[in-house]
Amino acid sequence: MRRLLRQPLLRLLAVNLAIGLLIAMLAVAGLLALDAHRLRSLVLGDQSPVVAVGLLLFGFAVTLGSWVMGSAIMRLGDDEGGRDSGRPVAAPVVSAAGEAIRVPVRANTPRR
Repeated sequence: MRRLLRQPLLRLLAVNLAIGLLIAMLAVAGLLALDAHRLRSLVLGDQSPVVAVGLLLFGFAVTLGSWVMGSAIMRLGDDEGGRDSGRPVAAPVVSAAGEAIRVPVRANTPRR
């Protein structure tokens, strides 16, 4: 197991999966604590509330775990650790005549 976690990509995925699972547990706990749409009442009224909570947690874990892992993968190619480099990027624009025109554009994201 330690040998696998020495690889940077697998370590990145494992850490982000753990963060996604933590968010999923907090989301399910928050939904049950707030009794959103009478969810807690519905779960506790069931014959096996542990199975209902487990299935709810599984769905949230798959969704949020893959969301956090995917966002970590997509940020791998960013310059300077995810910051906008500020360089103009040429975006192709087609004129009315059908010819391509290169127009420099900048991202709207604020600098950190």
